[in-house]
Amino acid sequence: MVVKQKKSKNKFVNKSVWWKYLISAIAVIGYLLPIYVVFVVALTPAGDNSSRLVPMSGFYLGNFIKALGRGNMLTAVKNSLIITLGVVVLEVVVGCFAAYPLARNRSKLNGLIKSLILGVMMIPGLSIVVGVYTELVAFHAISTYWGIIVVTAAFGLPLSIYLYSNFISSIPKSLDEAAAIDGAGAAMTFFKIILPQLKPVTVSVIIMKGIGAWNEYAYSLYILQKPAMYNVTLTIKQFFSENLSDFGTAAAAACVAIIPVIVIYLFLQQYFIQGSLDSAVKG
Repeated sequence: MVVKQKKSKNKFVNKSVWWKYLISAIAVIGYLLPIYVVFVVALTPAGDNSSRLVPMSGFYLGNFIKALGRGNMLTAVKNSLIITLGVVVLEVVVGCFAAYPLARNRSKLNGLIKSLILGVMMIPGLSIVVGVYTELVAFHAISTYWGIIVVTAAFGLPLSIYLYSNFISSIPKSLDEAAAIDGAGAAMTFFKIILPQLKPVTVSVIIMKGIGAWNEYAYSLYILQKPAMYNVTLTIKQFFSENLSDFGTAAAAACVAIIPVIVIYLFLQQYFIQGSLDSAVKG
């Protein structure tokens, strides 16, 4: 009799949450449908006017050949890779170094600094584009890797510091005290005790900031002015003009830009989810 009651209760629970699965399915379809259409357009000849929602009858690789050849997509991928790696290294190194004293020394000054960091996150990046561009021109940083790397990393650092600070705050301070009793200084404590535990949040920063740097467009439009320095977003933009738009080649170029991001996320998603949850333990 008890077993029957449990079964009926489980059925009731399943029926009561069906709408959650429906909403999840709609959300998944909403996200995946544009990606599916992009791949269909990329694998379809220019003269094919069939619906992009039906299954493809064949695979046309001409758009990819054009994108990788005349479209200079390989050069764009190289540029985006260099920029992304530079941004991620700066975000991780400066972020964790700056977050450690903020998380461990809870003084009024550090509280003010943390509030200022959060306040900077509220400022739209394009609202100060004139000042940033003027400084970059003065330092001869236009159409250089280091110019776009420094600007992109600077706008992303507040969130990185915030994530690292919250994660370090959740690590027991008794570990630092034990290390101090053993004679370890602040630097040794950080590298030997704290840094090895930052793997989950570091993966979160790498994914979020890496994707942001890979997809950066607004400041790249102003800073990367030479075609040889274009990243993937600026290269895709070249296929669109007022007189003619090559949707097939643009879609193929977009696929080339999407695939590395998807692959990296699939490998690191476990650590990304864990780091995101752990970083939100203390705000």
